Amino acid sequence: MKAITITQPGGPEVLQIADRPVPSYSAHDVLIKVLAAGINRPDVAQRKGNYPPPAGAPQDIPGLEIAGIVTEVGTDVTRWVVGDKVCALVIGGGYAEYCTAPEGQCLPIPENLSFAEAASLPETFFTVWSNVFDRGRLKQGEALLVHGGSSGIGVTAIQMAAALGSIVYVTAGSDEKCKFCEDLGAAKAINYKHESFSEAVAKLTDGKGVDVLLDMIGGDYTTPNIKSLANDGRLVFINTMKGKNVEIDLAEVMRKRIYITGSTLRPRDVAFKSAIAQNLEKHIWPLLASGKIKPVVYQIFPAAEAAEAHRLMESSEHMGKIVLRFG
Repeated sequence: MKAITITQPGGPEVLQIADRPVPSYSAHDVLIKVLAAGINRPDVAQRKGNYPPPAGAPQDIPGLEIAGIVTEVGTDVTRWVVGDKVCALVIGGGYAEYCTAPEGQCLPIPENLSFAEAASLPETFFTVWSNVFDRGRLKQGEALLVHGGSSGIGVTAIQMAAALGSIVYVTAGSDEKCKFCEDLGAAKAINYKHESFSEAVAKLTDGKGVDVLLDMIGGDYTTPNIKSLANDGRLVFINTMKGKNVEIDLAEVMRKRIYITGSTLRPRDVAFKSAIAQNLEKHIWPLLASGKIKPVVYQIFPAAEAAEAHRLMESSEHMGKIVLRFG
């Protein structure tokens, strides 16, 4: 099969097409003919040599989410059959013509979605559900603040939280991106280049603050994050793009009874990820099928142009997801 490989750590140009054997699969796996693969920031970090793949993942083929057609099934697979159209969260190897996935990490593709749209779902939908609803315990009527509102995570969090009855505020870096987020369902998008987001949140919430804050920035955002939280607020980290070492006012944490947590999804086991898939299928997949929640695909690249897709990802000019097309 053809695969997009990382020839050495470096810039986008190190992504090159190569021949690789079709991967083998276990009794609980399916083999998928990949028609589209989503691009995510962990792929960029892996390409740079900053995010080593876990054991069992292809070391030089990035890609954490795919959509395609099941071509073979393991002996213990009970749900899927050859010919099923699925999207899947995978541990790596998604930038290839074939990829394996555990049975429980696959989800059916709603009839109204294309393969490219379906490939844009798993990584961000699994991440948002796990961190906003499981770890962050966001409830109907509560307020959520999401940094990077126009990112793949951002557009997913906006739609999921709003559809389930929460008030969503986001930050974004331009007026165009702010309007884009509000059109998706954000109650208010804050242009962080023009105003302090913590001051804006205070005004928007009459000084109360938000109940849950999803942060992928870290660094000097941490203090204003804590200021932006309500009493008993939950601060959830999923990345530290501006730095992982910070100072915080522990007295403020105690006074507000703030919960600080975070997670990384890729190293978690199949049972954990399969449980998220079950929740998504129950609570979110009907909203995708009805059109209440929609995939937001900014641009689709042929797989051979993976380097250009990574350049776009690193530019942060996109609004929504970037997808590779195979075949």
